[in-house]
Amino acid sequence: MTERVVPPRVVAAERIASEAGFKKSCIPEVGRLLGLAAAAKPHGVIAESGTGSGVGTAWLHSGLGGAARLVTVERDEELARRAAGVFADDERVSVLTGDWRLLEEHSPFDVFFCDGGGKRDDPQRVVDLLASGGLLILDDFTPSPDWPPRFEGEVDELRLFYLTHPDLEATEVLTTPGSSAVVAARRC
Repeated sequence: MTERVVPPRVVAAERIASEAGFKKSCIPEVGRLLGLAAAAKPHGVIAESGTGSGVGTAWLHSGLGGAARLVTVERDEELARRAAGVFADDERVSVLTGDWRLLEEHSPFDVFFCDGGGKRDDPQRVVDLLASGGLLILDDFTPSPDWPPRFEGEVDELRLFYLTHPDLEATEVLTTPGSSAVVAARRC
């Protein structure tokens, strides 16, 4: 089996995470999914809420088409500044500092990795930010064999919202045996 190549910007962002003690970076399994999603929209507007140290951003960047734009937002000023340094040589990438709602002025999105704000606090607004045919990726779910999906013995209302939203065609994908992501496309 051949070893998968990790993009250099991912390595740089992982180094920043390690130095900053940041423990919430996206895992490689989700990262490869992000690169694939970005590659599927070569002229698209790609967004991320929750830049962190830039690991997810770097995975999105790995699939970024020449005519695409990538905008990401992080609340923590120091993390945003350091993540921006990873992409300083690429004018297609903008790292914003502040609340996730700063992304609204850049919408609609052809790909939206909603990893920070919005996912829980305003899920309808997250859906509204998607372009027709836009892809939404939400990670950090615990797989559930039940329907409706459950988490800690209760119906997982958040996951159910995305999986059954009338404007989305959505599914849950295992990313590891203990984690999953919701992947959805906005209906045209």
